[in-house]
Amino acid sequence: MVKLNKIYTKTGDDGTTGLVDGSRIAKNDPRMAAIGDVDELNSALGVAICEITDDALIQELRDIQNDLFDLGADLATPAEAGDDFAPSEMILRIVPSQVERLENRIDAATASLDPLTSFILPGGAKAAAAVHLVRAIARRTERTCVAAAMTMPLNPQALAYINRLSDYLFVLGRLLNNGGKDDILWVPGGSR
Repeated sequence: MVKLNKIYTKTGDDGTTGLVDGSRIAKNDPRMAAIGDVDELNSALGVAICEITDDALIQELRDIQNDLFDLGADLATPAEAGDDFAPSEMILRIVPSQVERLENRIDAATASLDPLTSFILPGGAKAAAAVHLVRAIARRTERTCVAAAMTMPLNPQALAYINRLSDYLFVLGRLLNNGGKDDILWVPGGSR
């Protein structure tokens, strides 16, 4: 599907970049801001994975990294108003099953956690802290995707996926903090 023989092409030297359909847009276009944030999110997730030792969880996170490449491809594929955003052999789109997989993981994780009695501070175990940083990047990525969607049609499933991902990362951070037992609770006004 992808073949990269040469890393630099010089076609972006004029401040534009190519989309899946061959069209070119400015590198500071809202679509490119969203794609760039997805890339940063994926890179940060790769760093967080380095702090995790559970093989099943590592595979789950690698699947999410793959989804994030799908998301980037989805965002890089222009659509017309009224598009149904259906995937095809030549068009990669985020689909409901990818969103549902995250929802199922969130529900399973939440069932094993004690309810929160306070907001939590990002931190605790090194792996949990890394995942909380990824969660914050996911929230920013969602904001840039929503901003792009205000100016052009974007796949609603792509927006749902990035929203669910930050929720998933929140509960994963808690799981990595000894099932939430080592969460650091916010004490409102506690440092006055």
